[in-house]
Order: sequence, then C-alpha cells, then structure tokens
Amino acid sequence: MFDPTTTIQRLEYLCQTIPTQLEAMDEAAFAHKPAPDKWSPKEIIGHLIDSATNNHQRFVRAQFETEPHIVYDQNNWNAHSYYQQMPKAQVIGFWRAYNVHLVQLFRLIPAEHWSRVCRTNAPHPLSYILADYVAHMEHHLRFLQEQ
Repeated sequence: MFDPTTTIQRLEYLCQTIPTQLEAMDEAAFAHKPAPDKWSPKEIIGHLIDSATNNHQRFVRAQFETEPHIVYDQNNWNAHSYYQQMPKAQVIGFWRAYNVHLVQLFRLIPAEHWSRVCRTNAPHPLSYILADYVAHMEHHLRFLQEQ
C-alpha cells in the first residue's frame, strides 16, 4: 500500500525552506529571462503554481469522478497568468500558500483513495500523481538553486 508520508514531508520541507531562498534573490535576477523563449525564475515559480492548480483538481476530482481527464498547456497558462508582471513577493507567497494548502489536503485524503485514477497524458493513480508532482517541483527548484 502506498504511504504518502515521506512525499508529503518533502513538500512540507520545500514550503518551509524555499521561500526564504527565493526572497533572497534580487528582483532583477528573479525576473531575468535567459532568452525570450525561456522562463525567468519568477515564471518558473508561476509554472509551479499552475502545476499546483491543475494537480489540485486531479486530487479532488479523482476522488469522486471516474478517471477525470485533466491536462493543461503549460506555456499558455504561464503566459496568460502574467507572473512576469507581478510583484516577486506575491508570486512567492502564493506558491507557498497553495502548497501549504495541498500538504493539508494530502494528509486528509483517505488511504483507499490513493489508488483512484486520473488521466493526464495516461491514466495514473493519485499516489503516482503525488510523487510526480513533488519530483517535478524538486526538479525545477534544483534548477533555480543552480543559477
């Protein structure tokens, strides 16, 4: 049986440590786009907000719908959410608040629901989607820390 405890703890740790690291970046560095078609650190955090938004739907809807199909166009979501034009503190604060909320949601999901399926590009149990969500976030945050 899947035990989400470690994965949830990893996400909780990120919520506690990453905002301070991001807030230490100056505004210009946080908004710097390495190329016109590449995301700035601010847009990467925005992308993680979009990921939280879409995964939130997956975790909720899969508990009461039969295999909901939830995908999104990450580039259009990012462009049309206008993260690049928002204040740094707002983007960081919203990322943190949304993920703290998801930590609480994950703790409350009944064990029998972790095997429920949601379709992204393929059908996956919620347990896989949780592990993938946190791994995806860690991937992007490692990239930001290497900058």
